[in-house]
Amino acid sequence: MKTRPTTQVYSNYTKQDFLVWKTLFNRQMDVLAPIVSTEYLKALEVVKFNSDKIPDFTQVNKLLSPITGWGLQVVPNISPQKEFFEFLSQRKFTATCWLRSMEQLDYLEEPDMFHDVFAHVPLLSNHAYVNFFKGISDIALKHINNPRAIELLGKIYWFTIEFGLIKENNQLKIYGAGIISSKGETECCLSNKVIHQLFDVQTIFNTDFRTDILQEKYFIIDSFEQLYNSLSEIETLLKHSLTPVV
Repeated sequence: MKTRPTTQVYSNYTKQDFLVWKTLFNRQMDVLAPIVSTEYLKALEVVKFNSDKIPDFTQVNKLLSPITGWGLQVVPNISPQKEFFEFLSQRKFTATCWLRSMEQLDYLEEPDMFHDVFAHVPLLSNHAYVNFFKGISDIALKHINNPRAIELLGKIYWFTIEFGLIKENNQLKIYGAGIISSKGETECCLSNKVIHQLFDVQTIFNTDFRTDILQEKYFIIDSFEQLYNSLSEIETLLKHSLTPVV
């Protein structure tokens, strides 16, 4: 894994960086507009993202802080689990500030700024969403030295924050960041080629996933409030799952 920037120096962005952002932004929005959650579309306006300007983290933090108290923490690469959850618990979302090349538009092995920022950051302005986000991180920190607990919580994170679907006006919509930033996932997640299942904590605990293929199963929530309200059940079922069978 390459060494990446640890701070965002806006003047370092090149013409190609702006072209990559613009190309990815426009391409994804063309597809997303009718099928992404209305909450995401509203949030996109709140953080003032557009195709012509790479987001400036300082400005984004100023917009988010009075709304939910959240902000961005620049990291060079994917954070270690403990660091990741510690920052989330402090209402700081870890984000890279580098962009893929034009040759990497369709696939990138490690998440770049387009995934971290375009896909994740707008919904940091939604109260129920960030309360769930922080709640999951608080639970994770209680069990940070227990690999099995982190594995199970990782499944919750994967099937909600990264690859979750939401029902709005009896229509399936996208809110998971892993879908929002991926052309392939966006095209397949609502099709009849995949499994759609109602959000259920125990079922998610029992469901495995792979990171190297398009997803085959997606879980559906009714609202972000439902996610937030599931935290106590997540903690209870996690405790049961970690209790040795006598």
